[in-house]
Amino acid sequence: MTYALLASALCGPHIPESQNAKKLSIQKEWQMPVGIQCITYPTDKLMRAIEITQPGGPDVLQICERPIPSFAAGELLIKVHAAGINRPDVFQRTGNYSPPHGASDLPGLEIAGEIVDGDFSQTHLKKGDLVCALVPGGGYAEYCNALAVQCLPLPVGWSAVEAASLPETFFTVWSNVFDRAKLSVGETLLVQGGSSGIGTAAIQIATVLGHRVFATAGSDEKCRACEALGAARGINYRTEDFAAVIKSATAGKGINVILDMVAGNYVPREISCLADDGRLVFIATLGGNSANIDFRQILMRRLTITGSTLRPRPIAFKTAIAAQLQQQVWPLLAARKIKPVIFKTFPLEQAAQAHTLMESSAHIGKIMLTM
Repeated sequence: MTYALLASALCGPHIPESQNAKKLSIQKEWQMPVGIQCITYPTDKLMRAIEITQPGGPDVLQICERPIPSFAAGELLIKVHAAGINRPDVFQRTGNYSPPHGASDLPGLEIAGEIVDGDFSQTHLKKGDLVCALVPGGGYAEYCNALAVQCLPLPVGWSAVEAASLPETFFTVWSNVFDRAKLSVGETLLVQGGSSGIGTAAIQIATVLGHRVFATAGSDEKCRACEALGAARGINYRTEDFAAVIKSATAGKGINVILDMVAGNYVPREISCLADDGRLVFIATLGGNSANIDFRQILMRRLTITGSTLRPRPIAFKTAIAAQLQQQVWPLLAARKIKPVIFKTFPLEQAAQAHTLMESSAHIGKIMLTM
């Protein structure tokens, strides 16, 4: 029986057959981290997965068979029950967002399922536990490795599909709204794209923690959905000027924090409706990568413009976010004070249809895959 080192976040990339021509050069580039020992699996143990055959539209997502991945020190092997679809998956599929060095080439950043093996030396988790996890890739598959420190127990009463909608979304919201932008007691939040997976999470978390939240969306139906989740006002960006609405709703004071995934020509209006000492935090640039900014406003009103991406951040950062979420948010999930917003679920082999729906922006909340 043949054995091989397979894909994991720490054990180097698995090279699909379509990339065999590049295999030798990649193997020469990559070196095993010092002190890390990979566990090997028989190469005849296969799983179904979705791979990106080439950069392009949703049709480049194809079902395939891959060896079950190996796990390295600190990792757990999870039999995946469900995985979330996220915008970064779309960017990766189109060739605009490469996986971090050493991560799986398969898309998928959040999963939920059962632990079937792994390194249990420094975790209380064990085989058979049901968890959800943030992963650097590989989620569109029947098995996936996850660092134990980035695994969280399924919230009480939540299904695997519901729990798989949490990690990428909640890690992103918490790290940007509460850590980076430091939304504080008594402050207000504007969520651009309130009906997205990120948006529905941000609205609920901020609202249940006592903040007044506003959200933009692209239809009256989506605006009402945002309000049903706790937003004080949904703003239809197609028919309303969000800056004017914010100024009116806050008696001219402005908004304290804006979570933005649009950028582009939104930025000048966002600056105009920020309160003094306000913070504007970017998590994507769907509307464009550049904008004309009046820097005098930043100086005179002490504004902060910042942003971040989650996927390439170090393990210690993600570990700290996981701990904060388990302490402060997981009890709210168990109490159903924050609810899952699942728009549609697709079987794994229909990942292309799931991406088509994602790109249509017709959804409210999360799009999921089941295995």
